[in-house]
Amino acid sequence: MSSSEEDDLLLAASSFVLMKAFIKKTSKTKRKRRWWMTSLYRNRGLYSGTMLLNDLQKEDGDHFKKCCRMSYETFNQLLTLVEPKIRKEDTKFRKAIPSNERLALTLRYLASGDSFASLSLVFKISKSSISHIIPEVCTAIIEVLQDYIQIPKTQEERLSVGKKYEDLWNFPHCIGAIDGKHVQLQAPIGSGSNFFNYKSTFSIVLMAVVDADYNFLCADVGCQGRISDGGIFRNISFFNQLEEQKLEIPPAEKLIGREKAVPYVFVADEAFPLKENILRPYPGSHEKGSAKEFLTTVYLEPDELLKMFLVFYLPYLGYLENLCYLNPNCYNKCKGIEPEVEVVGYSEDD
Repeated sequence: MSSSEEDDLLLAASSFVLMKAFIKKTSKTKRKRRWWMTSLYRNRGLYSGTMLLNDLQKEDGDHFKKCCRMSYETFNQLLTLVEPKIRKEDTKFRKAIPSNERLALTLRYLASGDSFASLSLVFKISKSSISHIIPEVCTAIIEVLQDYIQIPKTQEERLSVGKKYEDLWNFPHCIGAIDGKHVQLQAPIGSGSNFFNYKSTFSIVLMAVVDADYNFLCADVGCQGRISDGGIFRNISFFNQLEEQKLEIPPAEKLIGREKAVPYVFVADEAFPLKENILRPYPGSHEKGSAKEFLTTVYLEPDELLKMFLVFYLPYLGYLENLCYLNPNCYNKCKGIEPEVEVVGYSEDD
């Protein structure tokens, strides 16, 4: 054998040894399971999530609502809609997690933001299973409820929203309230300060328009928390449709007993732009009792998802001549009715 052939043979042998050592080092040895299921989850039959839901439903008060943020009747209605999409079949190895527990687990996570480790102790479901259940149920909820949130498509539907505002809040020509809600989260990896907001937390923003009953008319979610409400609002489809006059907003009409036509408006706080159909406060602070300080105070339930601060100012849009009508105290006094809403800034004699 020549020297060149010996060198080639030696090189091939060396390469084989190195390759085998590399493969052995990089290959992962599969760890043998110590058990198929821990005793905590094997004993789900002793007290499962279903039993927890039944106990909450039997209790007096609103224990079930505090857990799932909805009544037992609403829970069952939602379960009827999503069950065909989230139901699993039993196997020879184990029983499937019931649909009602899957839904309750997801609602509890959305309501409280508890960690998977905490939820696993309450519902006796492993963290790995929870990580699959929650996205699956959320997707099912979106699919079955996507038609429940719709922008009014006709002027008649807008007028219906405005009528509700006038009946419930004594606010004529209001067709929606706009505001943003910061939803706190853990900062995504590598996101830097993109999600860091003015509250010194990390969040994404829910931008929404709601009617007089707190029902969503429009919603946009996912924008980084560092962006202001006004900046987000200018970049959503709702604002573009408003600018292009595609929202089917009714034309300006006269208030009862008045001659000046008043436009229909969405109410918002000072973070939003002042437009013909968007009513917002004057910036800065003003002297108590002045026209700019005129506002209506509305008290909502503390657990409402979106707080509506209905603040409107008459002089800027030429509404002063309608003061008697828009001030509930004065309006009710003229009709011989005891005032139900306190208006700050004006007395009944103003």
